[in-house]
Amino acid sequence: MDRVTRDLAVEVVDLARRRIAPYTYEHANRHDDFEPLMQHVLTFEQIVFASPIYWYSVTPQMKTFLDRISDYLEISELLDEGRKLRGKTGFVLCTSVERTPAAPFIEAFQLTFGYLGMRYGGHVHADCADGYREASYEADVESFVDLLRHGGAGTAPPGVPS
Repeated sequence: MDRVTRDLAVEVVDLARRRIAPYTYEHANRHDDFEPLMQHVLTFEQIVFASPIYWYSVTPQMKTFLDRISDYLEISELLDEGRKLRGKTGFVLCTSVERTPAAPFIEAFQLTFGYLGMRYGGHVHADCADGYREASYEADVESFVDLLRHGGAGTAPPGVPS
């Protein structure tokens, strides 16, 4: 992620430093950090979701963030804001100890973006089984940076929840 943030003017949000409570059907957790963060995320046209792959899925913090998007689909006063996700482009930056990202991991993002009316812009993955070696991924990261630059021509810089 450092290379992506170094080459582009992006804002990184560390979800582990935010107080975001789990989703509940009663929407009982509305006074945490989620709604202000989501309002900020909605100002971007491109959103990069960054997470290591744990058991074919995202980190618990990212899962909670994604689950809470349901608030913007269910709470009447947030519906108009939630609709602002439509047309935005989502990208995925991930790492694992495998040569390629787990298909269910990428598919979960593709399906989620589709459900929200977002476009899937692509992903970049690094195999960190032997640690991350930046030089090994120079071409992949450069392609991803170019994708971000051109995938949102004329839009605000991407935000990067992680």
